[in-house]
Amino acid sequence: MDVAPERLARWLENFAGRHGPWTADGLVLTAEDGATAELAPPPGAPETKDVAELGRVAGEPRRIGLLLARKGAVAVGVAEGTKLVVSKVDTHYVQGRTAAGGWSQQRFARRRDNQAKAAAADGAGIAARLLLPEVRTLSALVTGGDHTAVDTILAAVPLRPLAALRSDRFLEVPEPRKTVLQDAIAQARAIRILVRDPV
Repeated sequence: MDVAPERLARWLENFAGRHGPWTADGLVLTAEDGATAELAPPPGAPETKDVAELGRVAGEPRRIGLLLARKGAVAVGVAEGTKLVVSKVDTHYVQGRTAAGGWSQQRFARRRDNQAKAAAADGAGIAARLLLPEVRTLSALVTGGDHTAVDTILAAVPLRPLAALRSDRFLEVPEPRKTVLQDAIAQARAIRILVRDPV
């Protein structure tokens, strides 16, 4: 589950209420009934091994890059704290699969492949224009959507400095739109918590 840094203290209280008092070993909590919670800081947050400090450092404003891509759509932005300060959304038509067989199917597959490559090239261009000038100010690049589409965009040689900032966190998002990009900020700055109930 994802928890906003501002809500961490309340979440910890509720965890104790459900499972009993807990002890911490770094960012892993073990409750009285045997339940555990493993906390992961948001991308770009300073490293900490202390739960009490985690909420504070996770909530500090950071500049993060966002790159969301899915087939023919891409959304790129820069978030500062909870605000989207720079953004661009673009869509391309990429033909869906066809039921036709034989030569027609191959022709449609080639066309779809070419359309997807063109969309990725445009996505790389948008990322270069918006994110490369900001690369030294970004604490992380958070990606989401479709792994193949994102990987194809970040494979562009000029984007190597951005790829180096890429976070392990990958956001599950629908087709990128401006509202999806804005919603992604909350996911990108959340503390991720994996709870395991007692066996």
